[in-house]
Parts: sequence; C-alpha cells; structure tokens
Amino acid sequence: MLLSNAPVPSPPLAGHLPMGSPAGAPRAVSVDSRCVHRDGKPWIPVTGEFHFSRYPADRWREELLKMRAGGMDTVATYLFWNQHEEHRGVLRFDDGLDVRRFVELCGELGLAVVARIGPWAHGECRNGGFPDWLAETGCVPRTDDPAYLELVRPYYARIARELRGLSHDEGGPVVAVQIENELYDQPAHLATLRRTAEEAGLRAPLWTATAWGAADLPADVLLPLYGGYPEAFWEDAHDGWARHMRRHYFFTSIRDDHAIGADLRSHSAAGTGPDDRRYPYATCELGGGMAIAYHRRPLVPAADITSLALAKLGSGSVWQGYYMYHGGSQRLDHELPNQETHDTGYPNDLPVVSYDFQAPLGEYGQVRPSFFALRTHHLFLRAYGAELARMTPAPPETEPDGLDDRSTLRWTVRSDGERGFLFVNNHQPHESLPRHDEVRFQVRLADGRAVTLPDRPVSIPSGAHFVWPIGLDLGRGITLGWASAQPVTRLRVDGVPTAVLAATAGVPVTLALPAGARVEGPAEVRTDPDATLVSVPEPGTDALLTVHGPDGPVRVLVLAERQALAVDKVHVRGADRLLLSDDLVLTDGDGLRVHTTASATSVAFLPAPDALTGAGLDAPVADGAFTRWPLTLPGGAAEPTVTCVRAEATVPPARTGGSHGRASAPRDEDFETAAVYRVTVPAEAFAGDGEVLLRVAYTGDVARAYIDGRLVADHFWYGPDWEIGLRRFAGQAAGHGVEIRVLPLPGASEVYVDASVRDGLSAARERARVDHVSLVPVHWTALRVPDGADHD
Repeated sequence: MLLSNAPVPSPPLAGHLPMGSPAGAPRAVSVDSRCVHRDGKPWIPVTGEFHFSRYPADRWREELLKMRAGGMDTVATYLFWNQHEEHRGVLRFDDGLDVRRFVELCGELGLAVVARIGPWAHGECRNGGFPDWLAETGCVPRTDDPAYLELVRPYYARIARELRGLSHDEGGPVVAVQIENELYDQPAHLATLRRTAEEAGLRAPLWTATAWGAADLPADVLLPLYGGYPEAFWEDAHDGWARHMRRHYFFTSIRDDHAIGADLRSHSAAGTGPDDRRYPYATCELGGGMAIAYHRRPLVPAADITSLALAKLGSGSVWQGYYMYHGGSQRLDHELPNQETHDTGYPNDLPVVSYDFQAPLGEYGQVRPSFFALRTHHLFLRAYGAELARMTPAPPETEPDGLDDRSTLRWTVRSDGERGFLFVNNHQPHESLPRHDEVRFQVRLADGRAVTLPDRPVSIPSGAHFVWPIGLDLGRGITLGWASAQPVTRLRVDGVPTAVLAATAGVPVTLALPAGARVEGPAEVRTDPDATLVSVPEPGTDALLTVHGPDGPVRVLVLAERQALAVDKVHVRGADRLLLSDDLVLTDGDGLRVHTTASATSVAFLPAPDALTGAGLDAPVADGAFTRWPLTLPGGAAEPTVTCVRAEATVPPARTGGSHGRASAPRDEDFETAAVYRVTVPAEAFAGDGEVLLRVAYTGDVARAYIDGRLVADHFWYGPDWEIGLRRFAGQAAGHGVEIRVLPLPGASEVYVDASVRDGLSAARERARVDHVSLVPVHWTALRVPDGADHD
C-alpha cells in the first residue's frame, strides 16, 4: 500500500504583492501566495508562447484559433527590440510587427495576453533581441546605467502607446507584463524596469519575471515564473540525456531549474532565489518541445512533453505556461541575420530560418501529436482548475531517493483536506521506467478518512501518466469517491450533469459511487457497505452510465485512452457539446472548420445537433452515445517533380565556435557546392485555403530551400522528414519551383542526435541527397450547425 497524508492547507498569504486589478474593475484579477484569481474565482492560466513577429500576419487569426482549440486561454509573446528598432530612433510596429493588431485579435477570440517586453528577451533571437547599435553606445546594458535607461524609455513608451487601452483592467486582453528575461543578479534594475514601464503608460494586473537559476528578484515586486524542459539544445554534444532535465519528471517541491540559460550565466547567483512561501507556483517555460541547435539535435516525442506538464501540476503548479506552443520562422527582412549564432558570441549555432521547436503547433502551423495529448490536460484544467488551484501537494510517505531512482513509483496528491487529485507519472525520456504491479494507494484526509484506491491492486504500465479524482462532485448531491480513470471535462447533456473520464490503457476502470446508488449502463456493479463499485470493462463512446441520486440523475461517460486524445468540448449554437475527431476542428462563432491532411475523416457530437451542413458530409451514423458524420475530402494531392541538378556535394570543413567551442553550422558559401535538387510545384497545389507542406526526406547533415534565389527555409537533420510550408510563397513557388541544397556532415564535427536515428546521421557523413519529396495539402472544410438545428 502506498500512503499519503493530505491535511487542510494553511491559508494563503494575501495583500503583500503590489499588483492586481483596482477595486471595482470588471473580472478583476488578483494574486496571493497560492494562486491567481479572476472574477472572484481561482484561475489556473494555460499559456502558450507564440511569437507574432515570426509568423505571417495574415494567418495570425487562424493560428490563434488553433491555440484556443488546444486549450490555451492565454498567449505569451516576446517583443524583440532589434526587430522593432533595427536602426536607432526608427521604430517599426507595422505589418508583421504590429503588436497592437495581434493583441486585439487575441482579445476578439477571448484569449488573454502576456506581453514579454524585454528589453533583453532572448528567444534565440540575435543578441537576445538587443539591436546591434546598442553595443556602440557605450552604455552598460541590463543595469541601471542612466545611459542605458535613456535608450529603454522611448522603446517602452512606444510599446505602451501600441498597447494603450488593451490592459485587462481597461477591457482588453493584456493580463500580465514580463520584465526582462533570465536576469538573475540585478534585482534593483528589475524594479527600475517595472517602474519605467509603468511611467511610460504600460498597464497590467500582473507583473512577472523569470526566476530560474536562483534569480535574485526584488522582493514582492515581480511574480516569479519558472520552467522546465524535456531536453536541452544548449548542452554539449554528449550522447547522454541532459542530467538536470531528469528532475522535471519527479513530483517535487523544488520549483527552480538551474539548467535553463546556464550557458549564458557568467557566475552563479549569490542567493537561493525567491521565497516560495510568498508566491504561487507559476510557470512560463514548460517545454512544448525543444529547439534544434547544430551541435545538439534532441528528438522530443509527445509523452516527454505531457508527462513533464503533469509532473508540474502534481507538484503544485497553478500556472501552466508552454514554450514554445507554436513554432515560427526567424525574420529574413533585416539587414543582419536575426537568429543567435556563434558569430554573435552565442554558444550554439541555430538555423537561419527555422524556429519550429518541435512545438505542438509547428513552424507552419502543423498540428502535432503533442497538441492532442496536451489538450486532455487543458480540458481537465478548464473544468476543474478552480478546485485544483486551492489544493496543495501532499507527497507520499515514500518518495524516490534521487534523480537516478527509477524503481520507486512516482506519485503525489493535491488536496484541500477533503477531496483531491492523485497524480502518477511513470514516464521519463530516454530511460524507461518499469511497470509497477500490485499497486494500491491510500490517502488520509484531514477529517481522518482513509481513501484506498483502487479496490483491487492494479499494474501501472511503463510510460503511463495520469490523474485520478478523489471526492469528485458529479452534481445533484452525488460524489464520486474515487475513480481509476482520469477526469477530462464536464458539461450538461439534455440538462443532465455529465462527467467525462478517460481510461489509462492497461488499467481497469472502477468508479466508487455512494452506497446504494442505482447505476444504469454497460458496467458491472458491486456493492459493499461503504460504496457502490462500478467496473467499466469496455471504455468507449457507448460507456455512458446514468447514476440515480436523491436529487436526480447524473451521467458519467468513460472514454478509451485513444478517444480522449480526440475529444474536445465546444460551444456551438448555444450548447456545450463533446466533439470527437481525429483531426483538428476549430470553432469560429457558430461555424466549424476541419483541418486535415487525410482524404477522409469524421466528426461526432454529444449531444448531436439536429443537422450539420458542409461539403463532403455523408449521412450521420450512431457511434455509441455520439452521432458521427463521415466527411470525404477532395481528391488526390498534386504531385511535385524532382530534378537532380548536381548530385555531388563538397564536404564543408569542420568548424567550431562560440564561447564553448561547439561544432559550427556550415556557412552560406558552403552551400554553393552543395548537392542541388529542383522541385517543380504545380499551381493547382494551392487551390484550397490551407497550408501546403512540401515534405522532404533527405540524407545529409543540413539542407536549405531557396525560391528564385532567396533563402526561405532551412533544416538541421535530426530524424523526422523536413516540412516546408509553401502557402506564404505560393506564387513564387508555383512560378519558380523550390531549390533544395543538401550538405554532408563533416567527419570531425561532433553532433548529437537521438539514439533512435543515429544511423541516419552516420549516413550523412557519406552522402548528401534528396531521397523523396511529396506535397501534403492541409484541407480546410467548413461545417455549420444550421440556425434552429439544436438538439437541446
């Protein structure tokens, strides 16, 4: 038996932080030592990083809709000084740099905004975002040097002008402003920057700063934010896992991560970081993936991302912030390259163009498996976040004894003393964790009750990570004592409160309902003196149970694990509905838009509307409790043609550079003697509205794509096929084609890739060639629930 004690949490400290909405503000935002509050209720923000300046402005709205569909309620974005003031005194906030338009779009879509205003930002931007001219002024950046502050003030003033009227307390979406980034030894300067921003006219309820690396922040001036990544491109090219990343897969009271930005710190911080007792556990950089540097190219699968996020929730996080949630591309319209490289003194060479980050939404808006896997967490937080925010961690009596302990099951409880959520993580990258057999948990609550679950021992599979409820309110006076299934969301179906749970593959589903409860549906019911035990042998769309209580019925739907990845909760035609689809479905007003690369897909609803219209829809069919509409998409994709222009490539010299002497990427001149292939793209490939991906499988170290002689995309090989979004170049791509240049790997270059793909990199030492190309159109299909076609 695994034991945990869950006492009543002590009251939070309140009133000590100089932030929050003024009295009487609508939907007021405040913060205490436990959590953020909005409109009088605890709020766990779910924040996705998306750099507006690194994505075409005409597509911002569609990408923000995708983020909202993934469960984001807040968007964080950097403002890079060198993009807005490349030349001293010439400030640009037009076109793709129009932050006001971006923030207004967020507001229109119901998304809050965190503005990360620098002045130093990083984000793998050249000089961390500092303009090159700053080094010529003689000032001392990132300090209270008056000469430096005189340069910052007009920049901040212009940002304030662009965001005027867009603060949360003015009815806008800006809920927080982050000052600087990764500044760990200048607390007085951070306080000065907040004061300077406010004097310039910037307004926000919350003011934040990154706190990792034991940062010395000004006490009670800025809300400390933390992070954690599954891998680290800034590590050396050694074969092993970046050691400090292991910590993020344990449930721990340690918020700090000394690894983030460690390659840029000249010395260790003098103190121990902020006092955790005074601030909520908030994050802004949970790895939504990982960037690819030339010398180190990690591969980050979805489970590495979701298990880390779950571990942070179980450890007490009350603000889930992902970096990056949406990838992008470095700007190419500046006089100097805009990415960090050895040439700028950075320890790592980054691609000239790509900032994909393996994010849930990719550089060209590709929807990755991690998008769907994380969405399950975010549905849970939308439904139960207010309760979870009040709960504090209650660690088990037996915990792992260090970062190398792979034998002790990792679990914890968050509880308010009366109810709670039990978290289990049996996954970490690179080094698999074992299956655990004969597992039962016991949680002692504050009133002396001991909740033991499940009723029979179960096995926890290797790789499993989940949360189970304890004392979950199902409505109408019915409490779910516990369940060996994950709560996903809740809604009313035909006026009946309905909870949606998801099974964990390999773990039997049992629900503990009140003694004497009457249950209808596909389940096996057992009674004992304290509970009605309900086993669900086959979770799925028809595993809909009705539980009758003294105040009326409630329902519980138990989905299979794979179905939970496909479920969303949407609001269409005045009703909340469950939506099941293997593809991304956006809601836009009362309309729906399906994004898919498949030739056929489907959408299913519960409750179902009386009708659904759209091109390609077939007649609806029953799918358990759902109604499913099959959908057929337009015919086959246009085929590109590939011509080899030059088969032989010259191996570039092995170079090292930067402060750590790591392998350097090939230079522009090296591509003049690369293997060259020309891809002809038919004009009909761009007939639709969606993205058109050129998918390139190649053998080589690095590759670049050019259109009409202009660099448009690049790639450091790390295993997956290279995808290039052509929609933004449609006219030029159809008119001129795409030229692919590939270089082999220098024999002496030390480069890390994941063990699963190392044979592919080894082949790159011998040859450079394009192996296969294809065009993958992303179909956009509009669906609509006609006015009046509402089942409810």
